Amino acid sequence: MLEILVDQQANWFAEQQRAWRRMLSFPSVVESASQTRVGTTPHDVVFERGTIKLLRYRRQTRAQFAEPVLLCYALINRPYILDLQPDKSVVRRYLEQGFDVYMIDWGVPTDADRGLKLADYVCDFLSGAVDFVLQQHGCQNLHLLGYCMGGTISALFAALEPHLVRTLTLLAAPIDFGGRESLLNLWTDRKYFDVDAFIDANGNCPASFLQSCFLYTKPIQNLLEKNITFFEQMDNPRFVSNYFAMERWLNDNVPVAGETFREFVKKLYQDNELVRGELHLGERRVDLGRITCPLLLLTAKNDHLVAPPSTRGIQAHVGSRDIKAMMIDAGHVGLVVSSKAHKTFWPEATRWLTGFASAMSSNSAALAAVQPVAFALLWPQ
Repeated sequence: MLEILVDQQANWFAEQQRAWRRMLSFPSVVESASQTRVGTTPHDVVFERGTIKLLRYRRQTRAQFAEPVLLCYALINRPYILDLQPDKSVVRRYLEQGFDVYMIDWGVPTDADRGLKLADYVCDFLSGAVDFVLQQHGCQNLHLLGYCMGGTISALFAALEPHLVRTLTLLAAPIDFGGRESLLNLWTDRKYFDVDAFIDANGNCPASFLQSCFLYTKPIQNLLEKNITFFEQMDNPRFVSNYFAMERWLNDNVPVAGETFREFVKKLYQDNELVRGELHLGERRVDLGRITCPLLLLTAKNDHLVAPPSTRGIQAHVGSRDIKAMMIDAGHVGLVVSSKAHKTFWPEATRWLTGFASAMSSNSAALAAVQPVAFALLWPQ
């Protein structure tokens, strides 16, 4: 009995010490909140058009491979989740493997952009970025990587312009929308959600609406457990820095162009037109069978937004012979920012790409070193 009392007293004393450490760490927590930086990998904006920017990341050494990597993020939130912090940066993993790396920042759509459609993003904006990058490097094709909704957009482009894509990497990308594993699939069901009335009333899909949807897919974790964990870890500087970096991204929401949101919900979530072969962008039908390049599918076991079967569902519809699927025990965001992912998962994923990359020749290296010129000729304002 005495031993139990001694243990209880010791535990109480240890907890009191921890509580004091948390209280005393408050000034450093406030400082961390103001000083935590995201998207820190050095880069240059090499092209701008309206709200859209094309970022080129700087290399300390010459690229080892001729074909560059182009990262295409979703139209929701901001793309620096792929370059959140130096030790949690997908961008840096590809730079370390010897690639030139570009990323599209879609920016923040204005009220004037409400009429933009999926065809504008795929056949105009993404297509223009691909043409620009290829021109700078003197290449015939590049490595395209798409995350979440950006993966869907990348798959659409690869199906329409297969000759321009050397490899296609899809990260937690919704492709087959027929499943019901995700709450998003249920919430967007036409029985519960009138997307026409919603967009007609709002113009663009509001950022606040999107953030609320994502928060309430896991309300206990997002609204309660997260804050309790933060309080318990206030005396851990590394945890605090990671926490504020993620909070910065989670709350940096942007609207989605109204007509694009309408099409995405109606044609994909509600009618699953992509895998049924019925999706058209303008006059062009999107045929996934035209994708024949090597394909890498990266999914997260605990993804509550895009279930792994949705991404892997592309396999039955493409013409690719070389398909590799990798899954990590993480969530939708943990796939790209967790320490575990960057310790083993991403090194393997980026090495996969080197197997299909052409070694840099002296001529292509010289072309890659040329600063971007004649922007207006390649992608007029």
